[in-house]
Amino acid sequence: MRLQFQKMLNRPKVNADQRRALQLLADAGAQGRTGATLFAYGVRIDMLADLLREGLATARREPTKAGERQIEVARLRITAAGRRALNDG
Repeated sequence: MRLQFQKMLNRPKVNADQRRALQLLADAGAQGRTGATLFAYGVRIDMLADLLREGLATARREPTKAGERQIEVARLRITAAGRRALNDG
């Protein structure tokens, strides 16, 4: 019982903007979304940093092609903790 209560206390609370960002990641499925796409939706970089720091999302650099050039993009995905925070309302 005490452990369950402790886990509830440690769950991060998300504000409306964070919830929107998490929903964008959740809707993207396993593929996730690139940082550029999230920026286009108006998600701020400091908010993404908060989500990453709190363990609600993960980021990974991935190679991709832009025309003939090979570039790296940041791809973000929601974590299980992010899904729980989204569902906790």
